[in-house]
Amino acid sequence: MKPVSLIQFLIEERRAGRVNAELSLLIEVVARACKRIAVATNKGALGGVLGNAGSDNVQGEAQKKLDVISNEILLEANAWGGQLAACASEEMEDPQQIPDMYPKGNHLLLFDPLDGSSNIDVNISVGTIFSILRCPDGISQPKAEHFLQPGTTQLAAGYVVYGPCTLMVLTFGHGTHEFTLDREVGSFVLSRRDIRIPEETGEFAINMSNQRHWEVPMQRYIGELLAGKEGPRGRDFNMRWVASMVADVHRIITRGGVFYYPLDAKIKSKGGKLRLMYEANPMSFIIEQAGGAATTGRERIMELQPTGLHQRVPVFLGSKKEIELATHYHVEADGASA
Repeated sequence: MKPVSLIQFLIEERRAGRVNAELSLLIEVVARACKRIAVATNKGALGGVLGNAGSDNVQGEAQKKLDVISNEILLEANAWGGQLAACASEEMEDPQQIPDMYPKGNHLLLFDPLDGSSNIDVNISVGTIFSILRCPDGISQPKAEHFLQPGTTQLAAGYVVYGPCTLMVLTFGHGTHEFTLDREVGSFVLSRRDIRIPEETGEFAINMSNQRHWEVPMQRYIGELLAGKEGPRGRDFNMRWVASMVADVHRIITRGGVFYYPLDAKIKSKGGKLRLMYEANPMSFIIEQAGGAATTGRERIMELQPTGLHQRVPVFLGSKKEIELATHYHVEADGASA
C-alpha cells in the first residue's frame, strides 16, 4: 500500500468536510515546528541543549534549556502563518498575541512545548502536546478568558513523542490517528488509522511514591490491583510509570492501559497536578476518540468549564472499564460521606 503523508491525509479530511483549509494548514505548521524540536532533542549534549535554563516558568518550575527552545520554536513557527488569533503556552503566564504585521486567523492554539522535560537529561522519551480551539466571533485580541472553553469544543488535539522514532498522534474528533516521521524524506507518514484502545487492561501507570497521600477511594482501587489474583479483582496487574505523560499515554494508545494522576494531600490546594488546558483536555480528546475514557476521578474532564489558563486537575484516562471502576469508587465514597 502506498504511504499516506500527513499532508495527503489532511487534504483527504478537507475533502470529506471534517476540517477546513485553515485548520489543516495550522496542523502542518505545528508538525513542522515539532520536526525542529525533534532535531534539537535528538542532538542531546552535542547540541548544547541539556541541563537547566536558569529560569522558572509561570508555575515556578525550573525550566530546562529545551523547554525554552521548544517554546520559542512553536511561537516563531505560528506567528506568521495567518491561521491563529493567538496562542497560549504552559511556559507563559499570558497568551501570546500575533504580531500586527501578520494576518490573523480564527483559531486559538494551546501547547505544552516539551512535556516530561525532567527526563531530557537521561534520554527518556519526551513530547509536545497541543490543543486547537476556535476563537470567539468578533474577538481580534484574544485574552486568557477567550481560551477558557470546555474540552468538548476542541477542534483538534495531538501530541508528538520524541523517542526512538518521532510520532504524532492526532484527532479532529473523527477518530485517533498516528503518524511516524520518516527522517529520510522529512515527512510524517500515516502509520495507524482509527486507533482503538481495548476496554479492559491489566496494566496501570501511577506514581506509587505518592500512595500515602492519596484519598481513600484511590487507596482502595490501587490496593485491589496490587492484590492481584488473591485479591477481589482475581487477576494480576502490571505497573508502568515513565513520568513523562506523553510516553505513558502513548503506551496506552499502542496497547491499552490506564494512567492516573489522582488528587492527593500534597497537591489538593492546587486542584491537581496536571494542567487542564495544556495536558488533560487534549489527551482526553485523543483518548476518547480512540474508545477510551477520561475523568477527574469524579467527572468527565472534557465537560469541565475552565476557570483559569493554568488550572490543574486530577487525571484518570485510558481503557474504559478500568477508568469507570476507579471513577465509581470516588463517586461512591463522596456519596457515603455526604
